[in-house]
Amino acid sequence: MENKKQIAAIRDFIISAEKSIKNAKKLLKDILEDNNLSLDTEASLNTNWLTSYNSWDDKIIEWVFTWEDMLWVDKNSYPVPANYSSKSKLVQWDRLKLTILANGKMMYKQISPIEREFVSWLIVKELDKYQVIAEWKTYDLLTAAVTHFKWSIWDNVTIIIPKWKEATFAAIETIIPKE
Repeated sequence: MENKKQIAAIRDFIISAEKSIKNAKKLLKDILEDNNLSLDTEASLNTNWLTSYNSWDDKIIEWVFTWEDMLWVDKNSYPVPANYSSKSKLVQWDRLKLTILANGKMMYKQISPIEREFVSWLIVKELDKYQVIAEWKTYDLLTAAVTHFKWSIWDNVTIIIPKWKEATFAAIETIIPKE
């Protein structure tokens, strides 16, 4: 009986924490908008070192992975297939190479991964988005990664995040089996 009370209390603490985080995000957004400020990490990212070149009939472009997209020197975002992102365990700020073949086929390759760290916590779902709240931060997860491996809410997972940069997205490393 004591375990049920503890489980209910933990669940209530998590729900309360999620609501607090949601309210803090809304308050931060309002303050930023009122003061014409932005925390947009993509806008502040220096992409001048990225290159583009041709090899025979193929076009090769270097990119920075931002989450579901790649950011190029022109500051435009281009989509990355979710299955590639999740299977390759791409992390925000990884450097990628896109080869566009003469026939239009696109081939993605990770060429310079950012330094990573691994954190474990529970999967939650907020407004149709899977997330992990770890170390006082909320990280979005690719739905394709969660559904492909048939993970569900409250599963304990190990995520991969950049070690030295802020991130809003995490890649999933593995699930930690329930006891």
